[in-house]
Amino acid sequence: MSGGDVSGDGMSYDFDAVVDRRGTWCIQWDGVADRFGVDGLLPFTISDMDFTSPPEVLDALQRRVAHGVFGYTDWQHEDFLSAIRHWFATRYGTEMDTDLVVYGPSVLNQLSQLLQMWSAPGDGVVVHTPTYDGFIKAIGGLGRELRGVPAGDMAELERQLARPDSKVLVLCSPHNPTGRVWTHAELTSMAELAARHEVAVVSDEIHADFTHGGRPHLPWTRYGSGRWALITSATKSFNFPALSGSYGVVGDRDDHAEFLRRMRTGEGLASPAVLSLTAHIAAYRQGGAWLDQLNAYVAGNLGMLADRLAAAFPQLGWQPPQAGYLAWIDLRPLGIEDTALQRELIEREKVAIMPGTTYGSPGCVRLNVGCPRSKAERGADALIRALGRLV
Repeated sequence: MSGGDVSGDGMSYDFDAVVDRRGTWCIQWDGVADRFGVDGLLPFTISDMDFTSPPEVLDALQRRVAHGVFGYTDWQHEDFLSAIRHWFATRYGTEMDTDLVVYGPSVLNQLSQLLQMWSAPGDGVVVHTPTYDGFIKAIGGLGRELRGVPAGDMAELERQLARPDSKVLVLCSPHNPTGRVWTHAELTSMAELAARHEVAVVSDEIHADFTHGGRPHLPWTRYGSGRWALITSATKSFNFPALSGSYGVVGDRDDHAEFLRRMRTGEGLASPAVLSLTAHIAAYRQGGAWLDQLNAYVAGNLGMLADRLAAAFPQLGWQPPQAGYLAWIDLRPLGIEDTALQRELIEREKVAIMPGTTYGSPGCVRLNVGCPRSKAERGADALIRALGRLV
């Protein structure tokens, strides 16, 4: 697929446009030295995108800013809740019970609250490997024991869930960093295993809007029983994480009430960020066409990367992920040492690409192609050149 404007529904959005993000305090560009030790690298790192948010969202934000008053705000109102219902109905064909919705400043904050509700220090928390580093930090930081299960290994999943002190399964759906979209059969099996062993489930679905190839995302609301929660946000899909804000569904009504109590009292988070609410409502009501076109553009970036890797290193057999804009590439068939590759990327190519060790999987990399095609091509070519010097 070529670059340029991607059109549909009478509207065209230019995802080829390059926006200079330096000097905006962003982690990906301005904070690259914190992780890689060198400033000025071209980054393909943290999972935000280099695209401006939809004009429909920007217009709504500008109108709200023009109002000029930013007092304490409530999220439990129909404008916000009906937008969530609309999104789940139109994107996933799923009815959302908004009486069970909760709100938090971030998905990871919600995860932290749920882990504290449903487990104690020393308890086991089961995750799929490779594992999103935010999960690793949250679980370890709360004194819980992370128990990794290779994605797709149901026998090992049952072994870990069956341990008496395994209390929570944290599901990433779709999976970060691999981009795997869980099937109905897989989700049904996970739900049955969790119920059998009385393990609570927290499903992080922040990447749900980025599925490719007609693969449907299936929300955990269809599968949950007992103790469960779905946590998500529009911030990932529409690229406004700096506005903060996330929401979730807690399936049990007593747990739902306890979550709200914790947020209002112990966390002191009764009032959400009003611009986050504004952006969520506009995105879910008006942003569908932009998101569809963005997905097509990102699929083109992933296809470009697949073509170039196939030409240079056919032995990798790399295929684009089923979801997301994060290319998880298993380089182990090339027998390349991680430190040597990072040295080539940083010192010779001047690019920052996340090493698989961040996610507990040495020998892999995670390359963010949520960016204009010109930048994605530079990242693909830099990686291929670096690999070529080491093979």
